[in-house]
Amino acid sequence: MKLNEEDIIRLVEQDDWMMNVLETVQMLKLSDWWICAGFLRSKIWDTLHDFAERTPLTDVDVIYFDSSTVSEKAEKILEENLSIRMPHVPWSVKNQARMHVINGLSPYISAEDGIAHFPETVTAIGVKLNDNKQVVLTAPYGIEDVVQMVVNPTPYFKCELYEKYQERVKKKNWSQTWNKVKNNI
Repeated sequence: MKLNEEDIIRLVEQDDWMMNVLETVQMLKLSDWWICAGFLRSKIWDTLHDFAERTPLTDVDVIYFDSSTVSEKAEKILEENLSIRMPHVPWSVKNQARMHVINGLSPYISAEDGIAHFPETVTAIGVKLNDNKQVVLTAPYGIEDVVQMVVNPTPYFKCELYEKYQERVKKKNWSQTWNKVKNNI
């Protein structure tokens, strides 16, 4: 099966749980928000592996960009708010206006810029709802790696941060869950 961007959007739109998660986050009215990483990557890989059941997520990564409030406490309040609305979802909310510090990078200029600075191309992917409740996809490095199930570093993790990329990929061990996944480390 070969998926394109429209197929990925359709996968999300046809998944009631994913749409519910997206609608719940949209209610927060966060600036420049996305749900990214494993939320979407796992759906794609589950589909490509013909899994009948959703692979459990360790978290649902909600990101946004708001340079006016960069406290971790604000993120925790948002997680609590989401947990009240959907208590069985393992929420993780991060303001990309402060996340550059983790890897010693220059400040990000948007949430999509934050996604572009994720370690792996297969994780640098996200979805959100527009004002018309239509699914919008972002993939700064395209979808080829995620649909080919090949884990590669993003440009930011190819050189100075390559060791962090290698450690993360070994720790995640995605090929144990999805046996067709190839890790390039």
